[in-house]
Amino acid sequence: MPASKLILDGDYGIDDAMAALYLCHHPDVEILAVGTVHGNATAAVAAKNALSVLAIGGRRGVPVAVGARRPLAQPVDISSMVHGDDGLGGRAPELPQGTNPLDIPAALQIVRTVRNHPGDCTIVATGPLTNLALALMLDPDVASMVEKVVIMGGTIDHPGNISPYAEANIAHDPEAAKLVFESAWPVTQVGLDVTMSAWIGPEELQRIESSQTAAGRFCWDILQHYLQFYSTRHSRPGCPLHDPSAALVALDASLVSRSFATPVDVELRSATNRGMLIVDKREFAAEHHHPGQPNVEVVTELENDRLIPTFIEGLLAEPTVMAP
Repeated sequence: MPASKLILDGDYGIDDAMAALYLCHHPDVEILAVGTVHGNATAAVAAKNALSVLAIGGRRGVPVAVGARRPLAQPVDISSMVHGDDGLGGRAPELPQGTNPLDIPAALQIVRTVRNHPGDCTIVATGPLTNLALALMLDPDVASMVEKVVIMGGTIDHPGNISPYAEANIAHDPEAAKLVFESAWPVTQVGLDVTMSAWIGPEELQRIESSQTAAGRFCWDILQHYLQFYSTRHSRPGCPLHDPSAALVALDASLVSRSFATPVDVELRSATNRGMLIVDKREFAAEHHHPGQPNVEVVTELENDRLIPTFIEGLLAEPTVMAP
């Protein structure tokens, strides 16, 4: 099979790092570019984290671009409580020698990469969607030139994690998310309501802890902060695979057991509900949609019996060193 050509766009906290390492180890993945964005860390810190993760995963040389440092229309909010001040639970490694981000912004990198590989790119977006929105502003045509966009963000049938109704990646830049959902991007939305069920517990954690691979040792280090955070909020040990779930779905759509296609909107005006996804699930909903309004593939159930072991096996595999 030809390699999947990926553009990764994220805020490079703990679960972004784990998702990226899985993709780095996958023999059928070509990572064309990485962009960073505000969210779990600042965009600049996220770029340092991304370069470190790529080096650990055997993908030094993949271009990393610093992206949006703030949302389009609200103050920036960094999730240090969840991911630590450095985005990696206080365990961020030193920047690998000889590696630096590009001198172009991530949005421009998206545009150039997509235009260099028309019809072939999949964008995996695991942070706020500011860079994707800015790419649309730079070149609206790129939305129709990608194979698909897989987003970890939002929630449909589950409480939010940044408010009672909103998930953090969407709430950190609701205007950007609205623009992305309403554009021609062919979007698959993997939300909090499904990723919370992709839970790794003691058995999977034991495998990570006992791993002698560079990725296993690194992940065990950064997971300590994450596990402590989740232990204060949930009665079961472990943590969910938010960003890794989106990464695996991007490579294997058969891991989605249930989904439906519908337009998705984002609440902007209500202070209480800001960042909430608005999804019309009525049987006759299509009658009320605006002509030309694009559908989003909304994932409602994952094949976790396959997804979780597939992720652990790939995460802990020895990487195949590849050029970008």
